[in-house]
Amino acid sequence: MKIYVPMDSAAKALGAEDVVAALRAAAPGAEIVRTGSRGMIWIEPLVEVERDGVRHGYGPATPEDAAAIVAGTSDKALGPVDELDWMKRQTRLTFARVGVIDPLALADYEAHGGLAGLRRALAMTGQEIVDEVKTSGLRGRGGAGFPTGIKWQTVHDAPGAQKYIVCNADEGDSGTFADRMIMEGDPFTLIEGMVIAGIGVGATKGYVYLRSEYPDAIAVMTRAVEIARGAGVLGADVLGSGRAFDMEIRKGAGAYVCGEETSLLNSLEGKRGVVRAKPPLPALEGFLGRPTVVNNVISLATVPVIFEKGAAHYADFGLGRSRGTVTLQIAGNVARGGLFETAFGITLGEVVNDLAGGTATGKPVKAVQVGGPLGAYLPVTRFDTPLGYEEMDRGGGLLGHAGLVVFDDRTDMLSMARFAMEFCAIESCGKCTPCRIGAVRGVETIDRIAEGDADALPLLTDLCETMKDGSLCALGGFTPFPVMSAVTHFPDDFARAKEAAE
Repeated sequence: MKIYVPMDSAAKALGAEDVVAALRAAAPGAEIVRTGSRGMIWIEPLVEVERDGVRHGYGPATPEDAAAIVAGTSDKALGPVDELDWMKRQTRLTFARVGVIDPLALADYEAHGGLAGLRRALAMTGQEIVDEVKTSGLRGRGGAGFPTGIKWQTVHDAPGAQKYIVCNADEGDSGTFADRMIMEGDPFTLIEGMVIAGIGVGATKGYVYLRSEYPDAIAVMTRAVEIARGAGVLGADVLGSGRAFDMEIRKGAGAYVCGEETSLLNSLEGKRGVVRAKPPLPALEGFLGRPTVVNNVISLATVPVIFEKGAAHYADFGLGRSRGTVTLQIAGNVARGGLFETAFGITLGEVVNDLAGGTATGKPVKAVQVGGPLGAYLPVTRFDTPLGYEEMDRGGGLLGHAGLVVFDDRTDMLSMARFAMEFCAIESCGKCTPCRIGAVRGVETIDRIAEGDADALPLLTDLCETMKDGSLCALGGFTPFPVMSAVTHFPDDFARAKEAAE
């Protein structure tokens, strides 16, 4: 008997380790394979038992369910996992192996298509590799949505004896966990993507800047790098090609602003994590002043499937200028939270009402924040907005890292606007005045509004405009999105403050 149980952080937090111990006791002879999570967090820990080549799911499992699961009589039975509605409706490209394979079994990785993209890339020139990424339409999945191929082209063309690939794994946005799930569930795809990037632009060294709050991801990635190096995937002679690329895992110290690429580079160099003025761009003068590709985890982890299946295959999914798939991270007050990978174009309403099943409380949805703590709070009247970079921008929102946090009708949006300003004030690196001082003044101004001072509202609007236009990076520049969206879409919550004061 073969049993699969996630070693993903979310599954562990929900009791997966106790379930594994109970399964070992109930079936001493069974082979228990630890995997990543399938992304259905509401039924974690998910136990999968292979019977006649089909993996049958049980969940959410408890230690008390172990004996019945092994016997096949558990009332937690879900049926074949691949036939579950959540799984069948997805287009899993980046996450195709997550939850399926043992994350640290390189042979398992290869058996499921791993390294096929790298082997194809090794037969190409650097320019051909860059052109393939351009054709795919892949854009930065960390939030900015900048075309990945253009960034790679800039580094490819830049003169320099040493170039670098830096993976931004400092996933700090609220309601986001796709980076962590990839690193814990399929680390070799990130490694393979970084190697392809290095060969494409002429870089021989890479770094993964991984947030300290992800100890499991750090452990899995560190071990995966060792395994890849031992197998010749990394090193002076990548898969016998004569080309070199190696990489290291570096741990961040917990600053949100280090998710911004120039702050990250400063931190990686051992300096204080503050934003650099641009230009020069990191693609020209990045890590240690050398040409550097800085890409998000999902961006780099998607590269192998593009080379395995071809750029045209990947570009065939999506809408408008948003090609390929988006990894939706559904969180907050929802009945079904988790990760869902699908082609760009699904509407916000489909995600919240259909996939997520509405709120966990059963109360009406009031707002959804898309794109992390700097994303706009969107009301149900915007639920027809398709999820794409330009489409969200036209709808007054921000796609960002594709995290969605749902709130029900009990939420006070004035308080949420204050939280956004307070978050910015706490996390500001202090480099520029609009962010450092503006966020503090913003908290004070919202407090005045809460006390019934209606004259403070125009002042808040003016302050947000200053922060948006004058801040050096997205922290100060995007904080006005949640603040002003709360003012615009939920004016009653601001009016009530005045009424209460009177």
